[in-house]
Amino acid sequence: MNVILSRDSQVKMMEKVVTNAETYFSKFCTLMAAYTRKTAKLRDKSDLLVKQLIDYSNTENPELRSIVRNFAEEMAKVQDYRQAEVERLETKVVRPLKVYGTLIKQTRAEIKKFNTARNNEIKQLEKLEKLRQKSPSDRHMISQAESSVHKASVDASRTTHQLEETIDEFQKQKLKDIQKIFLDFVTIEMVFHAKALEVYSNAFQNLESYDLEKDLEDFRAKIHIGSGTSNEVRPVITTNPSSSLPWSTGTQSLQCTLQKLKLVESDEESEENQSEDLSDPVYTQIQRGASRTR
Repeated sequence: MNVILSRDSQVKMMEKVVTNAETYFSKFCTLMAAYTRKTAKLRDKSDLLVKQLIDYSNTENPELRSIVRNFAEEMAKVQDYRQAEVERLETKVVRPLKVYGTLIKQTRAEIKKFNTARNNEIKQLEKLEKLRQKSPSDRHMISQAESSVHKASVDASRTTHQLEETIDEFQKQKLKDIQKIFLDFVTIEMVFHAKALEVYSNAFQNLESYDLEKDLEDFRAKIHIGSGTSNEVRPVITTNPSSSLPWSTGTQSLQCTLQKLKLVESDEESEENQSEDLSDPVYTQIQRGASRTR
């Protein structure tokens, strides 16, 4: 019975190892599968962003069009790396974790075999004890019962040995796999982020080199042409005749004065008339007005 109790203690420890692996590896598998799906969704959303960037670039001026197109191309490169990341995560992380579902079932089957052998051994021992109590003189029946106990005990010992080897191999494989799986995970992430950092650095430099003034000049030129405006400055019409300028006389008086000036300048045939005009106070007024309007 002491041997049986010792085996029970061993098996409980083995079952604990398997149960622990089943609990946590199942959670790891679920979480890493969700992580991979989220990464794939991020890739899809980024692909949509790339498409929108290209569509937008076609509506802009040459400088910004080139900058946005280059940025879209860099983003597309990142998504290519992210696609590789998704594929590697699926192959090197999620799939090996899924394998543990089958491996744990096989190990539990070995434990079940041991439990069956152990229960049979206990059953045969109990049967022997009953015979010894009820028929202590029946040596033939007792001998047969002892033989059955011995056979059950050998079978249990063999099963226990097999189970020990199975659990030992399971534990060894588990420890190696947990190390390798997460090493692969970290390597995959480092490679992706290293590549992405390189591409994002190029994208940053590309965006930083954008010359806003060139596009702004082009835009302003188009706006002026489209609205029919020019760079010439139009004269400002003064609506207030009493301007702050001291020589302002109003639009009608200025036209009248200019007409008189033309008449006086065209009348140069007679020097006498010219002298009379020079003495004319109206001419003096015209000359003042003309000299201020120059």
